[in-house]
Amino acid sequence: MNFNNITLSWAPRMLSILRIVAALLFMAHGTQKILGFPASSMNPAMFSLPWIAGILELVGGALLVIGLFSRPVAFILSGQMAVAYFLAHAPKSFFPALNGGDAAILFCFVFLYIAAAGPGPLSVDAQMRRGTDSY
Repeated sequence: MNFNNITLSWAPRMLSILRIVAALLFMAHGTQKILGFPASSMNPAMFSLPWIAGILELVGGALLVIGLFSRPVAFILSGQMAVAYFLAHAPKSFFPALNGGDAAILFCFVFLYIAAAGPGPLSVDAQMRRGTDSY
């Protein structure tokens, strides 16, 4: 088996791993806003924009970790990150490295990729799809 065959066989699994790792990192932003862990000075008021973002990060991140409703959830979270970038980061500076928005951009495009490519084989979505194919 040559290198190209190995990479092709691992590509779907790596998509799942990308989804899981990105979702766990994303969830950490939600737990910080909503649950206060890890500890931070951020304590958004209920139903404020940062609070809603925290709920999306926490719930959407959890759904992506397990790979349930992955495409629509990833699409919504991609949009959330685009809005977050333009509302919170872009006004500070044109350059993402200076405005602190590089993570928002990266999350936006990783989630957009997941929305287009799907969750990969290690997901509840894939298990449910396999279950319906057998009938």
